[in-house]
Amino acid sequence: MKKYRGLFGRWVLAGTMVMAVSACAGSVDNTPINGPIAAAADQSGWPLGPEQFGSTVVGVAFSGGGMRASAFSYGVLNELDRYEMTTERGQNRLTDMVDLVTGVSGGSVTAAYFGLKGREGLPDFRTRFLERNAEQGFDTEVSLGNVLRIVEDGGVNDRSKFPRWLDDNLFDGATYADLFARGRPLVWIAASDIYSRVPFVFEPITFNVLCSDLSKVRLSEAVAASAAVPGLFIPMNVENFGATCGGKVPQWYQRGIADPTAPATLKASAAAVMRYRSDPEKYRYVKLLDGGLTDNFGIHSLAVARTNRDRPYMPMTAEQAVRVKRFLFLVVDAGRDPAGNWPRNLASPSGFELAGVVTDAAIDSGVYKGYDYFTTIMRDWQDDLRRWRCSLSSAEVVKLRGTLAGWNCADVTFTVGRVSFEDAGPELKARLDKVPTRFKLDPQTLDTVISAGETALRNNAIFRSFIRKGPRRALTASVDTGMSRAE
Repeated sequence: MKKYRGLFGRWVLAGTMVMAVSACAGSVDNTPINGPIAAAADQSGWPLGPEQFGSTVVGVAFSGGGMRASAFSYGVLNELDRYEMTTERGQNRLTDMVDLVTGVSGGSVTAAYFGLKGREGLPDFRTRFLERNAEQGFDTEVSLGNVLRIVEDGGVNDRSKFPRWLDDNLFDGATYADLFARGRPLVWIAASDIYSRVPFVFEPITFNVLCSDLSKVRLSEAVAASAAVPGLFIPMNVENFGATCGGKVPQWYQRGIADPTAPATLKASAAAVMRYRSDPEKYRYVKLLDGGLTDNFGIHSLAVARTNRDRPYMPMTAEQAVRVKRFLFLVVDAGRDPAGNWPRNLASPSGFELAGVVTDAAIDSGVYKGYDYFTTIMRDWQDDLRRWRCSLSSAEVVKLRGTLAGWNCADVTFTVGRVSFEDAGPELKARLDKVPTRFKLDPQTLDTVISAGETALRNNAIFRSFIRKGPRRALTASVDTGMSRAE
């Protein structure tokens, strides 16, 4: 009898689980975050106009890492805002000279808000997001019901939660149309296409291929997709509308498939694009999770864009390419060193700990290789640009630039740097490595992380060198660095 009581108990438990799963499944909101575009639109080009790149171009990429990454990248922007540089347009704060911003996961929140509001939005970002508990926007409870939702639905939180919190507290319903209306900077938010296992970038080219209207996508949805940690979030859907608008796959993507010498990064991304275009019924929905799974530095966008080698200056326009002299691209890395005491013991990590270890290992092993690849791409782009500029006739230079005054075809330098916890110094780094990957920070920890971002940029050797070599007005001279800061 005891045996049967135990069996009956297991059946009751199984029945309870089934009912719980059924109840959860019926309430999931995983409807697509996008809609169709009526006809072929100009969504295939570089959105910045020819006048929007000056002689100095600044780009920043913000890594993942929850609120720690949001705060660290915010600190870097704060410090960047303290420097001025003399350009052909007069005195400019470096934050006003940022033309390119990319963001992943926690870094995507900072990237999107800075792209929407510019330097004027920096004070608000702290009070509206960093000082808040963003985990109020989603369920983090460890419970049987949530475990069942993961099993049945693929995650605990659907699109009805975090995007709404982000809109209510930060973005106020802003869409990509609002972002485009500002003109600059160009903002790339990256999630991960978990079927094709490649980054999915919220950009015009991607949405043109899907015949979808990016301008109507809410920033909160893009950011939530970029930060959708597996298990904690149900994958978010972007609908593929096939060829309904007449949009085409760019030729350079098509060549990426056929060219055996094409970079593997381009091949994988091109294969994903071609897959969705070739069979839109089979591949109707792009499933998105955390961007850090495929590119935790957020540099994939520019790397793939650069593989379009139809013209040596791509993805710049010819007009932009003859103006630029200095291009600084900073990768802001909020990643931590390995943690935990399990290496000292014979026993293996626990199941939950092991899941985190495996995820961290997969992300970290890829991002640093990706960064090395990115630096190579930027160096090749610089060399290609110099060769192209020096091949121009005087008449072509005047047509593109308006004048030959001050023209030096070889005067163009691309600089890539990584700003990390190491730049903040060993004492701060040790404290930063202990900050968990959550979407809330206590006030003291928040101050520490923001201050560390400021210190890290100030100490970064590549940034210091860039500032020393650039024209500037010495408002507050630093004796040891020669840099000028506007206080």
